[in-house]
Amino acid sequence: MIHSIETILADVPTIRPHQLSVTTMRTQTLVLVRVRCGDGVEGWGEATTIGGLNYGEESPESIKANIDTHIAPLLIGKDATRVAAAMAVVRKAIQGNRFAKCAIETALLDAQARRLGIPLSELLGGRVRNALPVAWTLASGDTTKDIAEAELMLELRRHRIFKLKIGARAVHDDVAHVLAIKQALGNKASVRVDVNQAWTELQAMEAIAALQDGGVDLIEQPIAAHNQAGMARLARHFTVPIMADEALQGPLDAYRYATAGAADVFAVKITQSAGLTPAAQVATVAQLSGVALYGGTMLEGGIGTAASSHLFATFPELAFGTELFGPLLLTEEVLQEPLVYQDFMLQVPGGHGLGVTVDMEKLGRLRRQ
Repeated sequence: MIHSIETILADVPTIRPHQLSVTTMRTQTLVLVRVRCGDGVEGWGEATTIGGLNYGEESPESIKANIDTHIAPLLIGKDATRVAAAMAVVRKAIQGNRFAKCAIETALLDAQARRLGIPLSELLGGRVRNALPVAWTLASGDTTKDIAEAELMLELRRHRIFKLKIGARAVHDDVAHVLAIKQALGNKASVRVDVNQAWTELQAMEAIAALQDGGVDLIEQPIAAHNQAGMARLARHFTVPIMADEALQGPLDAYRYATAGAADVFAVKITQSAGLTPAAQVATVAQLSGVALYGGTMLEGGIGTAASSHLFATFPELAFGTELFGPLLLTEEVLQEPLVYQDFMLQVPGGHGLGVTVDMEKLGRLRRQ
């Protein structure tokens, strides 16, 4: 049975300011969930957000409060081996709270996979790959710094896909910034942009035309997520792929966007989808609809990144790679052994469950009291 559920907040500085259109991050608050079971098995999950309430409706503090106050009491005493049944109880009783639900489901699945002595990916259909291409986000906002950072990543063979966070400045300035970086990197790397909904549709029409001509490979959520019709118009108008991100808050959104032809690519995020199981359903909708897949991130630490990697490793096609670089943006690690990044790829952990072990001493230093 489920014996206890603990929610931990850990504040970890980033290696540099991470600028989005909605905020600039200098610290990431990891939201970690530890589930202990009556048979001695425990599992871990993560519900980390980007920029707290600047980005979405859940904050680290609200996630912890809702898990501790509302979700945990529903689950204590339930059969830990029946993960789907436990999550059905949560989904029936709790509205919204997608990030919190994801952390709970991940922890229960981690525990069950450990119990069975198999990797988590085997509970999700079985992996078809052991390594995932990983993009790096250039988000200092300084063109010279971003070019130098990208060149270093190429030299280290860590990343050859670069996503630029734009939308905080005037459209003309952002476009000039991106094109300067693309020109500097040339064919050595893929350059993409993430606008985080910052543009109007008219601004997007102007900017995407210039970015497409300049060789940019992907445009992520250029306009408001609720403007599905506008996204469809952009997808029809341009040959450069348009990717939905904030618009996808689960399988129903994926179905609506796919049937409307409102995106060429889906960014699959386990927390944004409310768990590993619904995120897999988002991917299935995409695959059945001819929409390409990209493995997204909420800049999680090692636990959430490992969980995402187990799911993404099961996708038959992953045309646009992933951006599971979250742990690399943090100055501190909470795992005993960090995830392995080499030759432009993230190695999907082996071993049982998530395949990672939390360093309780490090976590003890970082956790918020």
